[in-house]
Amino acid sequence: MNRLQSFAKGQWHTATDNFKPCFNALNGEHIFDISSAGLDYSGMLDYAKDKGGKALRAMTFHERALMLKELALYLLERKKEFYKLSFLTGATKLDSWIDIDGGIGTLFVYSGKGRRELPDHNVFVDGNLEMLSASDQFIGQHICTSLQGTAVHINAFNFPCWGMLEKLAPTLLAGVPAIVKPASNTAFLTEHMFRAMIESKILPEGAIQLICGSTGDLLQNLDCQDAVAFTGSATTGQYLKSFENITKNSVRFTMEADSLNCSILTPDAKVNTPEFDFYVKEVVREMTVKCGQKCTAIRRAIVPRELMTPVAEAISQKLERIKIGDPQTEGVKMGSLASEDQRIEVRERVQQLSKYAQLVYGDPNNVETWGADSQTGAFITPILLACDNPIEDTEVHDIEAFGPVSTLMPYDSLDEAAQLANMGQGSLVGSIFGHDDDTVSELVMNTASFHGRMVLINRDSAEFSTGHGSPLPHMTHGGPGRAGGGEEMGGIRGVMHYMQRTALQGSPTTISKICNKFIGNSKTSLAPKHPFKLYYEELEIGQNLVSESRTITLDDIEKFANLSGDKFYAHMDEKAAAANPFFDGRVAHGYFIVSMAAGLFVEPSPGPVLANYGLDDLRFTEPVYPGDDLTVRLTCKQKSYRRGRGYGEVRWDIAISNQEDKVVAAYDILTMVASNTEPFSED
Repeated sequence: MNRLQSFAKGQWHTATDNFKPCFNALNGEHIFDISSAGLDYSGMLDYAKDKGGKALRAMTFHERALMLKELALYLLERKKEFYKLSFLTGATKLDSWIDIDGGIGTLFVYSGKGRRELPDHNVFVDGNLEMLSASDQFIGQHICTSLQGTAVHINAFNFPCWGMLEKLAPTLLAGVPAIVKPASNTAFLTEHMFRAMIESKILPEGAIQLICGSTGDLLQNLDCQDAVAFTGSATTGQYLKSFENITKNSVRFTMEADSLNCSILTPDAKVNTPEFDFYVKEVVREMTVKCGQKCTAIRRAIVPRELMTPVAEAISQKLERIKIGDPQTEGVKMGSLASEDQRIEVRERVQQLSKYAQLVYGDPNNVETWGADSQTGAFITPILLACDNPIEDTEVHDIEAFGPVSTLMPYDSLDEAAQLANMGQGSLVGSIFGHDDDTVSELVMNTASFHGRMVLINRDSAEFSTGHGSPLPHMTHGGPGRAGGGEEMGGIRGVMHYMQRTALQGSPTTISKICNKFIGNSKTSLAPKHPFKLYYEELEIGQNLVSESRTITLDDIEKFANLSGDKFYAHMDEKAAAANPFFDGRVAHGYFIVSMAAGLFVEPSPGPVLANYGLDDLRFTEPVYPGDDLTVRLTCKQKSYRRGRGYGEVRWDIAISNQEDKVVAAYDILTMVASNTEPFSED
């Protein structure tokens, strides 16, 4: 019998006792044994901190992001191996695509966002600086730094690949090592992908470890620098979250739990409208993809009372055409549940729901299968129920059958629809299908606080939508209340779960040094030559150039007005401009000031500066009048190297001042600056 291994302290570990069986979901065959007996859990935490944590924190966000991209490319090359094992979990090819390709895609997304939205440094500057005194030499700045502990990832059985990778992506980008604990039923697929990650040798030593089996006393050894990310049942999550050690040390605990997600069909979505058809299609998809084993699946379908029968009939007709069986058999669209235990549990939940809702479609105890034995495999039909009085029969909002099960619920008003949606007491996702934007807006305003994510589908968005139940790495995955209160992923928000926000208070120069970014009125140094003549490696944060001055004339203003076509009265009419409470008379165009400034600080001859690709945070702070003398200060503010491209991004701080030393305009410009150590490449 094959025995799954754990990966601890840089070595593969095989237990010798306390094994539990793992089964082929399609035929009940005993295929693997799993146990974590003999692991040194405390030693794993120490190893992660001493090896993985130190190595990851020494890397910049951009280096970690490129590491994620390299890992994603490697896993993509080996995905056929993962698909072969995925079928044994009862997953169809589409199910496997969501799990495997979706997980790898999450690595790609975080790699891209890390390079675009985070600095090429290991400190994240959070928000704007705060002036803490009358002097500009005592300021405040929030920063985020990597936790110096370990992230413990406890994953559910339904997505053995995506569940692991969607947690690892933000964690590793944050610079924190992880210990992965997959659910036992499908751990054989997680272990195989994990083994590929180790074989790639892309990640630093100690960055990831794996526990196949029980977590032992792992949670009892966590401290304030550690974090737990849990996905699974709310009952188990609450139990783990209440561990004395976790509460005593304020260990960060993110929970993403099962929830009774809902989807609302609006009154305008009558039969034969696009929204009606989209709704029916989506409910069927959410019931059958992954055999309904999705924590984001539609459990409660909330529809106008007059549409209950048409919706029930349309869904039933589509379900009737779904073939169930071995995913590798032609024509099969729905596989099995992950295990026989799961099938028993779903049947029990359906029986409980049947006390409050009538069966519309399906038979929980009998199923026709293609290419598989319906008795030995964990197969079940889709089950559609209908509850006529969901306001009073509150149990339908509490009982979740974690399989291909959904309950139709009628409403008589929008207020009642919102009430039903909120009776789930918090969910990961809700969706609304309707074309009347006023109706959709009202429903969102009355339900959003109970949902972590809301998907709004109509004829304009349906073609491009990823659907009700597809968590995307760009957006928050989590929800309030019963859903656990967590916020996994969510772009850079997910990264921040593994970082500590700290308020720095000190001089601008000191804080600039820590942030590797010119901040406030930091001390500067005169560049040895024009900054645009310096290669990327030669530029230093804080190096600057102060230009010669230029006097603004009335002729300048009129020529710019004629050239640009901007003849706003404040630039052209002395009397009207003087009547404006902000001005004393005619003023120069703000965009002329910006253009003029470039003429003062730009070095025109060819040099390391390859291109200017934009400006940020432009503000006009004082009016400029004819006769004013303007000077520009150009300061190297921040640098980000584009590895493998032969150039880097340099952000410059621009401050334009008048003869009274008042700043009249301030902004950042962004340039691409050539490297003197690496040849230029557009790839």
